[in-house]
Amino acid sequence: MIPAPFTYHQPTDIPSALKILSEHGDEARVVAGGHSLIPLMKLRMAAIDHLVDLKGIEALRGISISGRDIRIGAMVTQAEVLAHAGLAAAAPIMAETAAQIADPQVRNLGTIGGNVANGDPVNDMPALMQCLDATYELQGPDGAREVAARDFYESAYVTARADDEILVAVRFSAPEGGTAYVKQKRKIGDYATAAAAVSLVKSGGTCGSASVAMTNLSDVPVYVAAAGAALEGTDCGPEAVNAAIAAMQEAIEPVEDNRGPVDFKRHVAGRMLAEAIATAWSRA
Repeated sequence: MIPAPFTYHQPTDIPSALKILSEHGDEARVVAGGHSLIPLMKLRMAAIDHLVDLKGIEALRGISISGRDIRIGAMVTQAEVLAHAGLAAAAPIMAETAAQIADPQVRNLGTIGGNVANGDPVNDMPALMQCLDATYELQGPDGAREVAARDFYESAYVTARADDEILVAVRFSAPEGGTAYVKQKRKIGDYATAAAAVSLVKSGGTCGSASVAMTNLSDVPVYVAAAGAALEGTDCGPEAVNAAIAAMQEAIEPVEDNRGPVDFKRHVAGRMLAEAIATAWSRA
């Protein structure tokens, strides 16, 4: 189908983009890679009068690494994440996750900012950002502010970002131990039936700290503090893994859809988390 008529804007800097959003209010939307918004427009499920394309804003690009501090511009593509040797060394889970998103065509256009900002619970990067305790940098007419990834998602497609704000970057510390992102999907290019992100630190043969987040098992990405706590102080053996899975099952709220009934999704979620824990532990 063909979208309804709209005015296309391609600003070259952040202030210009913010000005357009301020001028047109609810009638304007920003677009990054476009994989979520453009199909909705073509199906006439979203009517946008003013489309603000961010791809011409150089300030939204680039990956910087200083010590353990990592900052990724919102317009960095998944393909650029995969190709960045420094990021692969500092935070290999970024490339591991990006490689499981859709297909090469999508990864060449799809951006980090688009993946995390629109609040779609099926996207992979939001849970990963929660696992890594990332911070989102936002800019709006009242200036810049920061929001923790764990506080950003409110419900499906509803986030802490105001309509007149732009997500400009994500920032996090390179994980110190082992990490893993494990995903089950029906076919190549599909969204997850369930996926698990795990980061843990091994200390003296036991788990010193752990972080767990899950993808596509609720209307928001699910950070499960209790699952991480269940692993801490253990050797991440079967008993600890089962305790983490039990805590995760308490936190998720899957719904039946074309990826399967609720019981199946809960089963897959448990398998994904168990595999992610084992893989992260082996890498720690």
